[in-house]
This record gives sequence, C-alpha cells and structure tokens, in this order.
Amino acid sequence: MLAQRPVLPSQGARVEAIDLARGIAIALMILSHAISGLLGLSEVPDWGMVPIHLVTKFSSSLFILVFGIALAVAFLPKAGTPDWPRRRLKLMLRGLEVMFWYKALTVVEMLPIFPREDIVAALLYQRFPIWVEILGFYALALLWLPWVLPLWRRMPLWSRLVLPVAVGALSVALERHFHFWGIEPLKAILVEDADHYTWGQLARLPLVMLGLLIGEGVLRWYGDVDSRQRLVLGLAGAGAALLAGFVALVLATTTFDEALMAVAWNVGKHPPEAPFMLFSVGGALVILALCLLGGGRAAAWLRPITVIGSDALRAFIFHIVVIFMGLRLLMEAWQVYSYPQVLGIGVALIPLTAGWIAFIRWFRAHS
Repeated sequence: MLAQRPVLPSQGARVEAIDLARGIAIALMILSHAISGLLGLSEVPDWGMVPIHLVTKFSSSLFILVFGIALAVAFLPKAGTPDWPRRRLKLMLRGLEVMFWYKALTVVEMLPIFPREDIVAALLYQRFPIWVEILGFYALALLWLPWVLPLWRRMPLWSRLVLPVAVGALSVALERHFHFWGIEPLKAILVEDADHYTWGQLARLPLVMLGLLIGEGVLRWYGDVDSRQRLVLGLAGAGAALLAGFVALVLATTTFDEALMAVAWNVGKHPPEAPFMLFSVGGALVILALCLLGGGRAAAWLRPITVIGSDALRAFIFHIVVIFMGLRLLMEAWQVYSYPQVLGIGVALIPLTAGWIAFIRWFRAHS
C-alpha cells in the first residue's frame, strides 16, 4: 500500500522519498569506499565482488539522478522569477562550500598514500583524487547550472527529452575525437579521460537532465496517489528495460558472469561506456521507483538512511574522514583486516554516519 498522500513539494513540503533515495546512494558509496579504501579491490574475493560490490555500482548514477531531481523540486519552479537571483546565489554559494570540502577532503584522502607533491598537484587540478572526486563534479555543476535552469524551464518538452541524448552523444564524440589542445585535466573535467578518475561535466550532464525531468514529474504527480503510481511504474519499467538492455548487450559479446564481474571491477565507469551505464542507471531507476512507492512510510522505516540522505555533504565528510584519517592514517589499517571485517566496518559506518548527523543537529538545537 502506498504511503498517505503528502503535501505537494511546490507547497513547501520536503519529499522524504528523495532523501531516502539519496541516502541509499550514499550508504552504498560508504560501503564501496570502506572496502576499496581499507582493503583494495584486488583483495576482494569473487563472492564479495558479485553481488556485494556489484550492487554499489548503482550508487553514483542514483546520486546524480537525485541531484537533478532535487534541483527540479526545490529550485526549478522559481527559475526566471524575481526571486531567482537570490536562489541562484544560494546554489552558487553551496557550490563554493562543496568546492572547499572537495579540496579539504582531497588532502584527507591523499595524505596517507601520496607524497606532498602529488597532493599539491591534485589541489591545482593537475591530477585528481579517487574517492572524493565526485564532490568536484558537484561543486563545478553548482557554479554553472543555476545560470541555465531558467533556460531549461522555458524549453518545450520535446527539446528537454531530446537534449540528454544529444549531450551524451556530444560528450562521447569529444572524448574520443577531440584532444582539448593537449590539456588532459580540462578534458577530464569536461568529458572524462581514461588516464584520470573524474566525473565529466558533459559526460554526466545527461543524468542530471534526466533527474530534472523526473523531478518535474514528482512536482506534478507525487501528491496524487494514482498519478504517483503511474510515475513509479514508468520509472521501474524504464529501469527494467535498461537492465534488460545490459543483459542483451553483454550476452552478444561475453558471458553473463564475466559481464557482472567487469562491472564490479568498474570497467566502463570512467569514461562511461554503454554496458556499465545501462546497469548502473537501470538499477538506480528501480531503486528510485521503490523509494517513491514507499514514500514517507518507507523513509520512516529506514530512518537512518533517510537522515543520511537529508544531509549528504556532512555524511560524505564524516565517512571520508573516518576511513582515511581515522582508520588508514592514524590506525594504519590499510590491508590489516580481512574482507568480512572490512565489510563489517563499512556496514557499521552507515548508522554511525546517521548518528553523527543527528548529534550535530541536536547539538545545534540545544547550544
């Protein structure tokens, strides 16, 4: 049964299902970072790669989709209005805040592993970190997307549906055939490069656009039970179709088990390739559909996950500091524990992150 009808997002209510979806993305990210940051993928047994580490591949696509949904729900209705300059400034200041933490956490991530020269190079965009690089994507996106949201809102529906495909094709063409005047960091930031672990602004923009489209659907239909059911069925059907497309594509070239193992090993993640993206986005859409189906009731049942999703930046900061500063640097825990132990650490970090966020909120409320 669906949760009780909520107030429409446009009326000022926070859609907890979106927080839940974001929280699931972060929880999967925490699990992945704990395993790769404390043990390394080369030490993970096959039963850990598939299915455990495989499932975490839904995380990044789900995170970016929810980013677009949140922009549509919270900001898109005000784009182009007299109040928009204030809201645009708010988004850009948030981008600067994320940029600060991106650089600070770059130091935290690299300090136990790399010499000072490499850390400085990463701070100057001459190279890139791995585990915190997704913050760099969001920081830059929040600095330029607010300027184009009013244009997106004015575009006819058919062009908004076509544009993600067009941008995706342009990104692939640029990544394969344009060398950006030999400036590898620029190419990595915009469309990704095989020699750098980055999230390209153009390469991942189609997912943000898809999130904007879904967010517009949430604004229009989430408050009505029947309409929300159709939205959920549409998202679940699209996700299932993408997963079916992944199966059909990989079976034409390899075995299913080998394809799943390749995805678990991040083959085709950077730059994005069709099999990986079909699997990752398909799973993300199914998870998103389930979160919208459960609504506020599911968000309440999974409260720690929802809390994490309601404060994504603080959750990201906490788990990176614990893994790399606390465990890897101070406790010298690199490849000290077995895979089951590291997996347990990752699972335990999820409620600990929720508890930290709840404590900070309690402290601020009573200080």
